[in-house]
Amino acid sequence: MNLKAITAAAMLTLAAGAAHATVLHFGAALKGASEVPPNATAGRGELTADLDTDTKTLTYHVTYVGLTGPATGAHFHGPAAPGVDAPVVIAAKDPASPIDGSAQLTDAQIADLKGGKWYFNVHTKATPAGEIRGQLKRNF
Repeated sequence: MNLKAITAAAMLTLAAGAAHATVLHFGAALKGASEVPPNATAGRGELTADLDTDTKTLTYHVTYVGLTGPATGAHFHGPAAPGVDAPVVIAAKDPASPIDGSAQLTDAQIADLKGGKWYFNVHTKATPAGEIRGQLKRNF
């Protein structure tokens, strides 16, 4: 085989592998009314996340404004329905907006995420249990 044929075969193989990858998209609106208990903060935020089901990698981006003070923590929690608290699943390394990160998930975590049983919240000194929160929903 010549170099052009080898390169073309390699590109076809890579394209075929990429065609099988599945990426699921999630989002959440972060607000004080979704916290447990709800609060009247002026803070609000948005979360977007992509789950590559082949690599089991969750990549996320969070922005927020209007909190009562600097964020002291930001986390994914689960499994939990809206209005129910749950333990931390993934902690953001730096809670300052914007937050960007990624994490490897287990099959059980993927099932909970796909089932709508994860939420994200941002904590402050004034609201140590969480100032804004949003339940992750799959975007189709």
